[in-house]
Amino acid sequence: MLILAATPIGQVADASGRLAEALVTADVVAAEDTRRLKRLASDLGVTIGGRVVSYFEGNEERLTPALAAMLAGGLTVVLVTDAGMPSVSDPGYRLVVAAIEADIAVTAIPGPSAVLTALAVSGLPVDRFCFEGFLPRKAGERTRALTALASARRPLVFFASPHRTETSLRAMAEVFGADRAAAVCRELTKTYEEVARGGLAQLVEWA
Repeated sequence: MLILAATPIGQVADASGRLAEALVTADVVAAEDTRRLKRLASDLGVTIGGRVVSYFEGNEERLTPALAAMLAGGLTVVLVTDAGMPSVSDPGYRLVVAAIEADIAVTAIPGPSAVLTALAVSGLPVDRFCFEGFLPRKAGERTRALTALASARRPLVFFASPHRTETSLRAMAEVFGADRAAAVCRELTKTYEEVARGGLAQLVEWA
């Protein structure tokens, strides 16, 4: 079985009992960052029982067949990323597809999600929403991506690294309009959690 396990996005106390149990009992734990995994296990007071495999963006394509072979051989593989749910702008999709194609059961241990947490505290209507992940880095590609979404009448959720937040907000203000309501959520569930709300032009100034 392949188990996609959500990990805390800030507070280790948000980790589920099922996550702790899976880390102990799995035959293999595939982790985006093995150092973070070991720190998480230590914080949870558990010892990882199986083999630990580094599985990140740079080696995901190469290692997927090997992990799929382990699954086909009857092993249970738990996949964890640095924070939140695997496959959501994180490694996981390729392995899920490989498992499904091999008729291997895929399940999840739900838990913390930056996307859903941000939506919940945004103050925007979120009965419908669309998650768009990270915007392209190049200005022209970024503008084209935003233009394709300009007519959307639902909240759009984006990830942005701290040093690209202002650039992303400026591009959004130009394409979506300066007054479009938005929220920027950072350090969610952590000590310095901050949610800035306002029109896009206001948020550019905030950034």
